[in-house]
Amino acid sequence: MSTESLLSLPVQAPKSLPDTSPLISRLVESFGASWVDADTIDAWGAQGGDRVVLFAGDAVRFPEGQDVAVVLPELHRSLLGRFEIGVVRRHEEEALARRFGSQRWPTLLFLRDGQYVTTLSGMHDWEDFLRKAEEALAAPASRAPGIGIPLVSAAGNDSSCH
Repeated sequence: MSTESLLSLPVQAPKSLPDTSPLISRLVESFGASWVDADTIDAWGAQGGDRVVLFAGDAVRFPEGQDVAVVLPELHRSLLGRFEIGVVRRHEEEALARRFGSQRWPTLLFLRDGQYVTTLSGMHDWEDFLRKAEEALAAPASRAPGIGIPLVSAAGNDSSCH
């Protein structure tokens, strides 16, 4: 092809990447996961029982998030369906993850009866992943960690503000 014919080809804008990868969408379409976001996560979690929410992160920056999306149904099956799966769309992940004190990608957020339990970040070898998920499912509900540095009184046990 000559340079002139290349120059006459129409210029097309690059296709934008989908908000959610096919592997993440597959969790909803094929494995019964629910889409959750800041407006729905409380009601979804309050439906009861153990629930695990996937924050996969950007597929280019954190490709292991796609691995976790593939392993999550196997984890669910191996743990005899002891939890429901929720998935957060990419553009909603950061704000919702911040609410639960999560700063790593990918992360699985464990909830029980609508309450925070813990998070499990990163991709792991199968046996480690299974063990850590079992530990998370056995852990008690707790307060979600905050972001930032905890404030500690310089006065120790003194309850006064001076």
